[in-house]
Amino acid sequence: MATKHSMQLILPALVALALVAAVAPATTHLRFYMHDIVTADASSPATAVRVVRGVAPLPNDPTNRFGDMYAIDDALTEGPGASSPVVGRAQGYYLFASRTDAALLLSANMVFTAGKHNGSAIAVFARDAILDTVRELPVVGGSGAFRGATGYGLLRTHTFNATSNNAVLQIDMYLDV
Repeated sequence: MATKHSMQLILPALVALALVAAVAPATTHLRFYMHDIVTADASSPATAVRVVRGVAPLPNDPTNRFGDMYAIDDALTEGPGASSPVVGRAQGYYLFASRTDAALLLSANMVFTAGKHNGSAIAVFARDAILDTVRELPVVGGSGAFRGATGYGLLRTHTFNATSNNAVLQIDMYLDV
């Protein structure tokens, strides 16, 4: 009798666990590189353009000011090289949002224009402490294959040229869709 009663309790519990596992979102990992070109050269047009000039100089930074805002349309590529295949664009803006630290407010859509995720986008809104080794980008949404996405990105500076302010950033996105 105890065995039959135990089975009556265990079977619904197993069914409930199976249903929860079936609807749990799958985590998708994407890695791409963002090419932030502030200073154009013969092979690369500027993709980050200052649209607002702040008034207060940042400590130890002769170029940027608190309140500087850049509109971006940066290439997203498979690898860090300039000739790596383009998979999309990072479109949005960043703003120097701290009077005392090298910290940005980053608002961008990672718009995929090639490959498996063509036509989809990921939206991020984050504080980017640009001198930190790893920065976290909260995902606030998405469209297409990433509609309703949640998750985060890890941002690392791959290369930075202090003379031109050009940078290549490695971005690892971890998405639940």
